[in-house]
Amino acid sequence: MPQNRRAISVALALAAFTALAPLAAQAQGSYPSKPIKVIVPFAAGSTTDIIARAISDKMSQSMGQPVVVENRGGASGTVGQAVVAQAAPDGTTIMIHSSSHTVSPSTFAKLPFDTLADFAAVTPISSTPNVLVISPSKNIKTLQELLSAARAKPGSMNFASAGQGSATHLNAEKFKLAAKIEATNIPFKGSAEAVNEVMAGRVDYYFSPIAPVIGQIRAGQLVPLAVGSPRRASALPDVPTTAEAGVPGSEFNFWIGMFVPGKTPKEIVNRLHAEVVKALNTPEVKQRFATLGADAWTLAPEQFEAYVRDEIKSNAVLVKAAGLQVQN
Repeated sequence: MPQNRRAISVALALAAFTALAPLAAQAQGSYPSKPIKVIVPFAAGSTTDIIARAISDKMSQSMGQPVVVENRGGASGTVGQAVVAQAAPDGTTIMIHSSSHTVSPSTFAKLPFDTLADFAAVTPISSTPNVLVISPSKNIKTLQELLSAARAKPGSMNFASAGQGSATHLNAEKFKLAAKIEATNIPFKGSAEAVNEVMAGRVDYYFSPIAPVIGQIRAGQLVPLAVGSPRRASALPDVPTTAEAGVPGSEFNFWIGMFVPGKTPKEIVNRLHAEVVKALNTPEVKQRFATLGADAWTLAPEQFEAYVRDEIKSNAVLVKAAGLQVQN
């Protein structure tokens, strides 16, 4: 009798497992079962926004659900970051952000989230060089001429940034430290306003993402002196890097990447990673990136997580060395 009971129990367990297995498999394979929201913590039209929309369009086609970009700018990106940090970790809310993600822990005294614990890194999407631009009215044609002008009148020069603590700000601060010059940051709400002020000559220079200024450069309305990246930009192959132009140690990697809430299941993280890689390999996205001067760049989630951790530490050193004021 005990043997019969044991056999019946085993049979029932096997039957239950057989019945539930398809449901479990279906649950794992059902993501996404509803629309996905992509939070971009900057204004529409920014480089991060343009890249996010290019990727989201392809992901929507591939994943069978709408992937909709929502701009939630403010406070150097931290407003949008907070939205994602507090979202359900089910893959329906994701974030496409820039290098500023690794800057805010050092430039804000208190944040409504933990930059490491409340986010899971999915992958970088692109490496997008910043280009140092200046108005033709300044009559400065090379980086060395800019440095000479800055050193002739210490403290008289200023530069634009897309907000205190933004990646454009950190790029300029790293350049300033390496070049040993004095210049004052003039923060704006975004690249569009910063570019307009530099074009008008009211602000001396700006380390701008390439996309918002490539048209003005080609039209002769802005002069590109150097790119801040470790390598030359494919969109501006004749423009030297700041290091090549005589300022070693000034390199700054401006990147854009994807994140999700911290407790998002690994299966969803891996699916999103695969979808980004797939999107980057489409002709349409490759062409879009070429017009932006952006280079596709991906890492495995674990590698990107480690990269983010290291960059948070290095940016903390840079913020301290530059004497940047911490915001409350």
